[in-house]
Amino acid sequence: MQNKLAQPFYPRHGQYADAVVVVPPKEFQFNEQTAGDNEFQTPLSLTTETVQQRAMVEYERLVNGVREAGVTVIEFDYPLSETPTPDAVFPNNWFSTMADGRLITFPMASENRQVEVRPEALSTVLKQAGWAVQGVDTFSQYIAVEKYLESTGAMVMDHHAGVIYAALSQRCDETVLDEYAAHIGYETVPFRTSLPSGQSVYHTNVMMALGEAFCIICDEVIEPTQRRAVIERLMANKDVIHITIEQMNRFCGNVLVVITESGKPVIVLSQSAYEAFHPDQLQRLRQYGELLPIDVTTIEKIGGGSVRCMMAEVFLPRI
Repeated sequence: MQNKLAQPFYPRHGQYADAVVVVPPKEFQFNEQTAGDNEFQTPLSLTTETVQQRAMVEYERLVNGVREAGVTVIEFDYPLSETPTPDAVFPNNWFSTMADGRLITFPMASENRQVEVRPEALSTVLKQAGWAVQGVDTFSQYIAVEKYLESTGAMVMDHHAGVIYAALSQRCDETVLDEYAAHIGYETVPFRTSLPSGQSVYHTNVMMALGEAFCIICDEVIEPTQRRAVIERLMANKDVIHITIEQMNRFCGNVLVVITESGKPVIVLSQSAYEAFHPDQLQRLRQYGELLPIDVTTIEKIGGGSVRCMMAEVFLPRI
């Protein structure tokens, strides 16, 4: 494995990135390979052409909304391959970026999502946009032993505290999680979850989101023996906003805070999530940033992910 980072990874803007990578959904459709453990996916009786047209409209709505808010958006229009990549619109699952200039790639659980991992092409796009990629590290070797860790889908990070919160699942193996955490100098808070079906939450970032001073979490899905410890850890430095399973299913946990060029935090969430939050919860969130709801209904229903999944944070230094 690559050398451990000389210092823990602390972004230059603290918890928040000032730029995100997005990927157009030009092959978007219901992904049979991921549906087995993603209960948020719902097939719709629409033609592939209609689905992709609607998804593209929603993608452009996100890009335009985030840009108009004052946040840098880098579009990675990836090259097509022989294997379609229906979930490419969710790039935050296969890579992360580091403040020291490293791009890190991760082991994806589904074969058609493994095809999304294109570090060379992404590095070129990032460099052209003015960000310094000074090396690529990978954990993809774990695919050979069927162990997976799907980046910031599987991990929710508190950069101020140097802590990774992670719901263990098929897509979040504890061995890989521990190695990654040691690699960047962070501590882990792993826990197990159970949905009403008995299945685990497929990605941590659909049940929780972190800001510098707040946390959104559906803690009722955490195993009872671990729930109290997780919440107490969060309450040590966060305003904890509890959401229900119903709100989680409306993607209230799939929220990302980004920062504008002027240093203003913007809380990006879907229209579905915005409408599912209670008025008092929205009032609490407004203390921590401007709310930016975006309608991505088709992508949510068919893809089983929302706006946070559609944005991969850029913490790289500028050239």
